[in-house]
Amino acid sequence: MSVGTLEEIIDDDHALVSSATGPEYYVSIMSFVDKDQLEPGCSVLLHHKTHAIVGVLADDTDPMVNMMKVDKAPTESYADIGGLEQQIQEIKESVELPLTHPELYEEMGIKPPKGVILYGVPGTGKTLLAKAVANQTSATFLRIVGSELIQKYLGDGPKLVRELFKVASENAPSIVFIDEIDAVGTKRYDSTSGGEREIQRTMLELLNQLDGFDDRGDIKVIMATNKIESLDPALIRPGRIDRKIEFPLPDIKTKRYIFKIHTSRMNLADDVDLEEFVHAKDELSGADIKAVCTEAGLLALRERRMRVTMADLRSAREKTMFAKKDNGPEGLYL
Repeated sequence: MSVGTLEEIIDDDHALVSSATGPEYYVSIMSFVDKDQLEPGCSVLLHHKTHAIVGVLADDTDPMVNMMKVDKAPTESYADIGGLEQQIQEIKESVELPLTHPELYEEMGIKPPKGVILYGVPGTGKTLLAKAVANQTSATFLRIVGSELIQKYLGDGPKLVRELFKVASENAPSIVFIDEIDAVGTKRYDSTSGGEREIQRTMLELLNQLDGFDDRGDIKVIMATNKIESLDPALIRPGRIDRKIEFPLPDIKTKRYIFKIHTSRMNLADDVDLEEFVHAKDELSGADIKAVCTEAGLLALRERRMRVTMADLRSAREKTMFAKKDNGPEGLYL
């Protein structure tokens, strides 16, 4: 026997099914099959020669979706985020408040945003903020990277999207966080490539799911990308993604705060002056600053010292900037 998906019931004795390899078949339904369990989208057992339906499989969730569910709430909080006051305020209004105090939006007579997209250069705190929101709301946190939705067999990508939102609904209130959404959400165009068409089918299913839970305000979608200009306008239009939150490179105030966070537990020498790095005309992101502090600590350990000096920090900054330049703007923190 083989496993297929029931696409459509034609009559009491016949149906359309699709196999994992792609083709659809017009097949018979054996008389001993419990027809009450048959419904479009369910998994069925097929005879290996005639492809006739001989049984119905229990609708178990794809193990891959269960792996996306983060059992323990993320430990990150808003206090771990340097600066980004405006971004934190916007995501609180879009995600946290609708989950914790939905009555406020009912009294105001408005529908809360269904989802948000976080965009900006790599390393500016997009993923960190998504984790902090999940921590604050105690909601079920489902995290997936866009490339995981690109599956080997035809139809598996859209099926994975459906099961992802099904699990989110069963475990509501929940937050679905799709990182690197540009892997599947790029602008559509005519393509002769089967792989490209399958990616577009996956995105169409994602659009369908975003439209499908209008009345369920206990599921919020957060997307993140480095390249919002490459996304299909249909994906990020109001009604699907209602808030677009930009994450710029940190300004002086934010850089100072991030350095303070990452050096608070470090044993710094008396000659360390962080203002030199705060006011430097560079393009260090929050992740770059963390890398500088970590590298400086490693340089001190290499020489068996327990105090980080100004020389360590300068060397670490040069190394981080060189690696960033050598790998391009997205080389380190994709």
